[in-house]
Amino acid sequence: MEVKSTGTSRLFLTSPVENKDELEEKLERSYQFLQGTIAGLSDKDAHEALNKALLKEKGYEEVSFGLLVTILTEPHNAAKCYRDLTLITRDGFGLILTNLSQLVLDRYLRFNDVVKQQLVWLLREMIKNAVSNVDNLVWNLMRHAAGGDISPKNITLVESLLDVFVEYKGWLEKFPLLIASVVYTYLRLIEDHHAPYLANLKQKEVNFLIGIMREHFHECTVIGRDLVRLLQNVARIPEFEQLWKDLLLNPKSLSPGFTGVLQLLQTRTSRRFLQSRLTPEMERKLVFLTSQVRFGNHKRYQDWFQRQYLATPESQSLRCDIIRFIVGVIHPTNELLCSDIIPRWAVIGWLLTTCTSSVAVSNAKLALFYDWLFFDSEKDNIMNIEPAILVMHHSMRSHPAVSATLLDFLCRIIPNFYPPLTEKVRAGIFTSLRQILDKRVLPSLLPLFDNSKLDRELRNMVRETFKEFCNAMPLESSSKDEFNIAQSTKYDDVDTADNRIAALINNHILDNEPAFSDDEDEPVLQISASLEDDTDDDDIPLSKVRLKEKSDKSDDSLIEGPIGETLQKLQQETDPEERYEIAERLVELIMDMDEDDENIPIVAKAFSNCVRDDIKGEIFPGDLTQENLLDSIKTPLYAVFKSLYGFNKQDEVGKDVLYRFVADMHNDLPNLGYLILYFLKVQIRTENKKEDHTKASALKISVYKDFCQSIDKKIDICIYDDLYACHMSDTKLMMWIVPDLYRDFKQQTLNNAQVLRVIISAIDSRQLQTLVGKVLQGHLVMFKPENLQQLLKISLSWESIEQFFLWQLVNAHDVSIDTVLPLVTELDYEQHSEALMAVTLMLKQEKPNADYIKHLFSRDICDNGDLFVFTIIKYWCDEYIDKVAELISSLLSTRYPSTSPNKRKRSAGKTLSATVPSADQVLGHLEKLRIICEKHDCMAIYTLDSMQRALSIAQNNSNDSQRRQFSELFALMEEEEELSSATKSRSQGRGRKPGE
Repeated sequence: MEVKSTGTSRLFLTSPVENKDELEEKLERSYQFLQGTIAGLSDKDAHEALNKALLKEKGYEEVSFGLLVTILTEPHNAAKCYRDLTLITRDGFGLILTNLSQLVLDRYLRFNDVVKQQLVWLLREMIKNAVSNVDNLVWNLMRHAAGGDISPKNITLVESLLDVFVEYKGWLEKFPLLIASVVYTYLRLIEDHHAPYLANLKQKEVNFLIGIMREHFHECTVIGRDLVRLLQNVARIPEFEQLWKDLLLNPKSLSPGFTGVLQLLQTRTSRRFLQSRLTPEMERKLVFLTSQVRFGNHKRYQDWFQRQYLATPESQSLRCDIIRFIVGVIHPTNELLCSDIIPRWAVIGWLLTTCTSSVAVSNAKLALFYDWLFFDSEKDNIMNIEPAILVMHHSMRSHPAVSATLLDFLCRIIPNFYPPLTEKVRAGIFTSLRQILDKRVLPSLLPLFDNSKLDRELRNMVRETFKEFCNAMPLESSSKDEFNIAQSTKYDDVDTADNRIAALINNHILDNEPAFSDDEDEPVLQISASLEDDTDDDDIPLSKVRLKEKSDKSDDSLIEGPIGETLQKLQQETDPEERYEIAERLVELIMDMDEDDENIPIVAKAFSNCVRDDIKGEIFPGDLTQENLLDSIKTPLYAVFKSLYGFNKQDEVGKDVLYRFVADMHNDLPNLGYLILYFLKVQIRTENKKEDHTKASALKISVYKDFCQSIDKKIDICIYDDLYACHMSDTKLMMWIVPDLYRDFKQQTLNNAQVLRVIISAIDSRQLQTLVGKVLQGHLVMFKPENLQQLLKISLSWESIEQFFLWQLVNAHDVSIDTVLPLVTELDYEQHSEALMAVTLMLKQEKPNADYIKHLFSRDICDNGDLFVFTIIKYWCDEYIDKVAELISSLLSTRYPSTSPNKRKRSAGKTLSATVPSADQVLGHLEKLRIICEKHDCMAIYTLDSMQRALSIAQNNSNDSQRRQFSELFALMEEEEELSSATKSRSQGRGRKPGE
């Protein structure tokens, strides 16, 4: 694996073992380039030097990034560098804003405190100077102002952004959608700021929100019904009480076109607002949970999420944001609904049942049912009401109390939500239930509404409230059968536009990360200056979405000539063999193009659209026969790979063109890399030619290296990216290519913590067993002794199950205890139980020797004693008590140079260089061991002659302070004569092996 510089990052918080990635290296290089250009020069000379540097290739980019890094890391030079940046900019800060917005979105949490502070300073300067498109940066930064978090760092960000909005209110007013987003964000945040020490911030937020909402209420109405939900949470604040009065009694005083609260409640909230209240990091975790984690394997992921985001009392309010996000944004495809991936209703059920606040539980129920209250089948989406009914349906069998409390809430919300609108609420809920039946989410509501597990009072209330649905004809199947319906539900009538997973969705670090299903393909979320420019397809009827989709897809037909005709044939053809042959003809046409032909990216995008459906789902065959493997690569995409494979067997014209074509395809199909690896393994495995293993490996390496070069990435980064993409899509395929990766790319994979963790995080116990088997068979090597300790240190922060899996693989490789043992001095008994357990079991197989004892006694001394040291010593003493006593006494005696013997025994074959503990460390461990041994009645080791002599030497060479500190330990030596007979009997009894 290539070793990168591990110097301290200027921008990011990093640990000593973290490597800088490509972007960090690029920013660091730009900073060094700038410093090398202007260091030691006067302002005039520096200006001239910068102008010369701009003339170089990529000079503008390097100077711009260098100035950006300086602004963010050196407050004292920020003003000067900002001035220089304004002088050299050619695109109105376009390059800076694009990259800074993405940095904020992806890496804000890793910024150090200085960078976060300077980021707000830079934002102020750009707003002050009327730089264009700063609103998108504000949007991305505001997403990191997390709800349910009153930590100092989060409060600092919340208050800093609020100060910017107050100070530059005139600038904010130019962006109607940003006004709505700011109002939505701070209405949500103010709910958390009830602590006395946050009173000033809360009052500042109240004043700002009341002012902006009264002046720009028309812009706020675009938020829709969730604006009312958030206003309900702050209704008791005096200023908002008056706003509520105007909202209900005098709506036109807020905006001439505003007709009342019903107008808001009948407007579905755009997913943009729901998405904005989760940080990008939370969003990625939830998308992964609901699109990749199988039902049954979900608990550890939920436990991690709970610890990370929902562990504090104030974080309970975050559950509403998460539920609204899952309901309104994550819309899985039919394929996903029918899979074994954990469904949305199960995640929501977990959020409800683990909530510790009664207020938060009530708010969470409202968040779940909110789209039911004013549901309109023409405007609203069935996917927004599906989770609630399925939570009640599936909970009835195993958690009837959950179903009961939700049904009770649904009944009571009708008259109590807002009495003047009771009939509207009833109509909305009834429409929701009819839609649920029409779309076959559930075949009938009777098993839910009239279930024997509900108490009589609740059943009567449900029957009275929902007479229309309780008087339906009885089902042919029993209620028990009804509740055994598969947990995955398919909707027969839902249009495909409702159920696509978008190919690209903003705010995801990796292109291949699971994306949201929604009614749109939206590459980047831009904050528009006017509402007319903001097209959120999820806000318009499905018929219009279909028309838009058709117009979007018509772009491919703009490609003219033979290539365009071939692409059209490929798109229209359905027979697999014909499609493969068409793709082969297309490859020939592409290879006749010039390498710099500007149409190559267009052709690549069109071809990617044609083959996208071929590579969805699992590609890897269940039965690994040669025929099945060959069939799995008989799709158009693999026709391209076959040509790449052919180039490396005999050089041909067109190689550079085809690799450029593949590189452009990679922009649209980020999972291309692991598919190439899969193809190469299948191709070489199924070829009849008798090529030796070395040639086959060399051929695979050559093709993959050329691919990495074509997309301008290093091999180790490509391997990580491709494995990550593969583990998200098909873990079986990943398991199949892993041994080849470790064999063919040893330098990049052995001891690579990132690669290893991707593998370990994706596998289950059966797949671990497969890996261990391959290691024992000699088909897989994942570690090398050199630098293994560094890998093991990195792994200490991994999930518990990941560490267990890692140590199983380490043991399978027969890693020597000598390689692992130096790690024991850094392991904490409470925090690193997985690693200590593994080392314990390794030491169990060894006989005690001097180096082992040195390492054990070099550990930090715990207040309550080190049970790890005690366990090992106690286990060894059962069989080698004399040997252990001799080794400990020798170690203690040699801590005093005047008494150290000239010659010391060393264990044969053991040449470990151990950190030598001090006399105080050895005595400290012996004292703690004495306390534990007394409790367990195992003091025999202290009565042996060797230990008595060592304690005597230690006492004679100790100062008064040490003698007082270890007085009880030295007291054991004073009973030497009384205990000598017992010592002899023990030494002649158990504990000695023949020949010792």
